[in-house]
Amino acid sequence: MSAALHVHHFSPSDGPPVLVLHGVSGHGARWWAVAEQLPHVRVIAPDLRGHGRSPDVPPWSIEQHIEDLLAVLDAEGVESAVVVGHSFGGAIAVHLARAAPERVAGLVLLDSAMGVAPRAALDSALAYCIPSIYTDVEQARTDQREAWSGAPVAAVDAEVAHHLTTLPDGRLTWRISTPAMVACWSELARQFVVPPAGMRTVLVRAGQVDPPYVTPEFVAACTEALGPKLRVHAMESGHMIEQEQPAAVAELIDGMVRTVHER
Repeated sequence: MSAALHVHHFSPSDGPPVLVLHGVSGHGARWWAVAEQLPHVRVIAPDLRGHGRSPDVPPWSIEQHIEDLLAVLDAEGVESAVVVGHSFGGAIAVHLARAAPERVAGLVLLDSAMGVAPRAALDSALAYCIPSIYTDVEQARTDQREAWSGAPVAAVDAEVAHHLTTLPDGRLTWRISTPAMVACWSELARQFVVPPAGMRTVLVRAGQVDPPYVTPEFVAACTEALGPKLRVHAMESGHMIEQEQPAAVAELIDGMVRTVHER
């Protein structure tokens, strides 16, 4: 059963719709810097189930995320949107396009994560079992600057402002559900799937990620399935592409929006 997700809205309500999906432990407000570069586009940025201010109740499967997102599109009155996904959000975007291709006008996949090696997924899931807890805001900011070393200070400050929450004892932590994070990494260990044939897709690989989330096998499979509908774009960036290079990401999104509306 779908849950009413918390949704962040950017730019004009009458612009061409773009649904943007964050990665594991993220939230919709992370897209603010990208949205600033797209003043003519209607950016719809939900907090996924178990993330941010959305309900954290299970299930947390990809199928449930798809049901939740279709409910978001229905509530927004959007028949079809360009869908942008970062990391886990990229995996959900591909599955959404396969489940309901009529609702997806095109895909922009930012260092999408699929088919993660089971041992690596397990290690990441275990890491989330120990939540990050801070005594004050500055401690959280310092930790986030280390984690996002390639992102500007403004991105780190925005993350601290939007994503920290206070525990009953007065300490601080990030606004995420630990069980949901573990479930996300389990979903990322699934065998990857590719967008449906005919789906216009931009696939962005982060050049500073080793081992890469976007594997050569995934690129080859997408190339075989999509042919000329696929554009592969390498970007010199860490995994947090939308934080490190929002202007370049916005340019790719704008290109996809213009392409699908010129058809």
